[in-house]
Amino acid sequence: MQDDAHRRGKSIDEIKEGDSLTVTECISERELLIYLGLTNDSNPLYVQTAFAQSMGYKAPVVPPVMLSGILTSSISKLLPGPGSEIVNVATNFIEPVYHEETITFTFEVIKVDLMKEVIMISVEGTNENDNRILDSVIMVRPPRRFNHQQLENNLEKEVEKNE
Repeated sequence: MQDDAHRRGKSIDEIKEGDSLTVTECISERELLIYLGLTNDSNPLYVQTAFAQSMGYKAPVVPPVMLSGILTSSISKLLPGPGSEIVNVATNFIEPVYHEETITFTFEVIKVDLMKEVIMISVEGTNENDNRILDSVIMVRPPRRFNHQQLENNLEKEVEKNE
């Protein structure tokens, strides 16, 4: 836990155009039902086969916001990583994603703006048939460099306060 508290993502001066990341995910039925329960989203398009088929889909689809969550969590955890702040997102959902479908997301830093202290990340999502399911451009403010001693002091104060 202590090591985790010190983990931080790459700062803007550690990132360069062309840096990339690939994330593969499969949204299980269980994860989907948990999401729908947490958000109280009862859209039959997400769970009822007959309804989804009547709407022109082959089966129930994954809510697009769940796909967006994979994108944002990948940025928060991996590129740039902990301490990152997403400031703008533009996503095109091209094809539906079905339950239990494996999706591969390819992230690439396409611009580093030192003046504004942001980076632009392009994301392409493809399904197991290599069809594009989404394109996204995400503007991210990477974590700033921090003083390790100051972080230690703040953590100690927090612990003392909670005791």
